[in-house]
Amino acid sequence: MQVIEVLYSLHTDVTMGYNNTIDMFTLKKVLSAFILPPGVFVAILLLSGIWFLYRRNRIAGIINCILGTLLWLSSILPVSDIMLRGLESGLGIPEDIRGDVIVLLAGGVYDDVPDMSGLGAPSEDTLARIITAVRLQKKLGVPVIISGGAVFEGKSTEASVIKRFLVDLGVPEGMILVEDKSRDTIENAKYTAQICKAIGCKEPLLVTSAYHIKRSLISFEKTGMKVTPFPAQFKTSKTRRYLWYDFLPSAKHLKNTYIALHEYVGLVFYRFAY
Repeated sequence: MQVIEVLYSLHTDVTMGYNNTIDMFTLKKVLSAFILPPGVFVAILLLSGIWFLYRRNRIAGIINCILGTLLWLSSILPVSDIMLRGLESGLGIPEDIRGDVIVLLAGGVYDDVPDMSGLGAPSEDTLARIITAVRLQKKLGVPVIISGGAVFEGKSTEASVIKRFLVDLGVPEGMILVEDKSRDTIENAKYTAQICKAIGCKEPLLVTSAYHIKRSLISFEKTGMKVTPFPAQFKTSKTRRYLWYDFLPSAKHLKNTYIALHEYVGLVFYRFAY
């Protein structure tokens, strides 16, 4: 009996300690979400809105509450998923992978930062595209065209940074072609199409982030070149289940909402401007 009582006591102590740990973990997550941006601005806007309403300043109170609510909604996972899902819908990984060249679109670099083989490093989105392009190149053994110039004068070209990473990851330097004049997606398509025609490639595989595929396809259609999209870096899932912490404001989710809005604006602009 004494042994059973001791074991029961130990089990109770462990369970209580575990529950306390869970409570502290939850508290930490909630507090950090509203101490760090954008959560701190959500809290300031909502609390100030409530204060203005209490002081009978209805206009200021309503405006602040609306702004706080919009910022909160923009920075939670379910909303960013809804925004991105429209861009990624209908896309998938091709089962029968064929192509005579891989077109890798740059998606930003960190200019002049230290790296093990030089200066400059790909952004997180660009890195995901690089990994996909390297895997494809190893599978197919075809050349890679890197498309990405310097968006602003005085910066490193994105293609030069990406090329260094491709070589480091084992792609033969002789299999890499560089297009370093483009500043946006429409110029990616324009200059890449010229290279493909010059080297006689007619079945390009287009590698870019899944959310960027639709705008890229519009751009290549404008050049008259048909490409096979090979999306990298899907950000949404059809089977994702949302939990309580997915409704906490997060800079990561706010960034994804911004990315989606940027793409939707780009889609409209590219449809009518070019």
